[in-house]
Amino acid sequence: MRVMMLSWEYPPRIVGGISPHVRDLSQQLQAKGIEVHVVTKHTLLAPDEEIEPSGVQIHRVHLDEQPNDFVHEIQLLNQATDRRVRKLLEDWRPGGQPTILHAHDWLSLDSARELKYEYKLPMVATVHATEWGRHGGIFSDTSKYIHEQEFWLTYEAWRVIVCSQFMKGECERLFECPSDKIDIIFNGVDAEKFEFDWSEKERLAHRAKLALPEEKIVMYVGRFVREKGIHVLLNAASVILAQEPNTKFLIVGGGNRERFEKFVHWAGLQDKVLFTGFMANRSLHQLYRVADVAVFPSLYEPFGIVALEGMAAGAHVVASDAGGLREVVLHDETGTSCYADNPESLAWAVLRVLRDPKRADELSVRAKERLKTDFDWSLLADQTIAVYDQVWSEFLKSYWVEGTVWPLSPGADERAKRLRLEEKAADGTYIQRPRPRMGAGLPALADVVEDEKEAEQVEEHKF
Repeated sequence: MRVMMLSWEYPPRIVGGISPHVRDLSQQLQAKGIEVHVVTKHTLLAPDEEIEPSGVQIHRVHLDEQPNDFVHEIQLLNQATDRRVRKLLEDWRPGGQPTILHAHDWLSLDSARELKYEYKLPMVATVHATEWGRHGGIFSDTSKYIHEQEFWLTYEAWRVIVCSQFMKGECERLFECPSDKIDIIFNGVDAEKFEFDWSEKERLAHRAKLALPEEKIVMYVGRFVREKGIHVLLNAASVILAQEPNTKFLIVGGGNRERFEKFVHWAGLQDKVLFTGFMANRSLHQLYRVADVAVFPSLYEPFGIVALEGMAAGAHVVASDAGGLREVVLHDETGTSCYADNPESLAWAVLRVLRDPKRADELSVRAKERLKTDFDWSLLADQTIAVYDQVWSEFLKSYWVEGTVWPLSPGADERAKRLRLEEKAADGTYIQRPRPRMGAGLPALADVVEDEKEAEQVEEHKF
């Protein structure tokens, strides 16, 4: 089987959680015999065409023009994606190998939908988050546009994949998506990345750069946006310090932190709160290893992959009960939960961990065990393949197979000629111009998020 992944981001371009998700899933699928192609937006840090060591084939596309705003950029990206995929499909069409389109979030809807209808091939969609959930409602024209695109994504997909029971409920409620059309497949984590040789002497030396020997370290990792709840942690800090004065708070992440720094100074916490800036890979994993508590106080969270990373590193995890986090962090089983958007509850949870390290250690051990059963990418890839197999089997039994241009039913070649598919793939004349541009004045996203100013623009329109 062949799968065409459509994703607006892919490493080394990382804006949010879609990029690592698509990478890890694609590599595992490839290892299990699925031929995976990823079509994504170009980045200056990678070639346009690439075959990774895993065997996954990456195709990075360029926009035809400089976008005016965010919506326009995604429209241009879908045009470029459509063109590139058509050329690939025309190369593959004579062979008739089972081929499925897999669109990740609404950002890939337009190209996936056009290709689905012209080639009569099945489309699977993964909904990673919703616009309504991120903002607690729809309050602008841009949000309305995105919300409608999300609806059509779930409508057009043969099956919809979500990362949690919470997200399944959102799709049912917001998009009236039938329950039996939705598959829950958790996100995963590569626990081996967090297992590296690091002596206790080296760990203590690194820790000394961040806090005094007598201080306990409470660590936050995430984006600098309201839904991640940094303000909840900072409001809880004074309560925690009143009872455990030897506590240091590390705030890890990129973006606009000016308003948080102002609050820290206003509250007189500048000696107890350290903003580290963006950190990734080994430097981030080391922080997990020195922290006494890893806190994830989200207000909205489809899943909470950062909590998985904390578990993989052996950190003592405290998380809010927002969204999918309650499915990732099981209270008093694999971590400690608190009420979302509640500083008093968060302070209680952090203090409970700081004051009972033996209990926290036991929960951390159970958390690492659960990673092997519920969040292992190999198992999650098997579940995804089961979805693909179901879709292709149903497709072959449906009336759609009678109209496909794949050589699976009589008249396929004639249908392809009538649609001028080879010609369209060669010259791109099929491509429609973008829809009317919405949200004039919105900043175009940068090709590579390299600094905090760019990260702030990205987070303003996170999906």
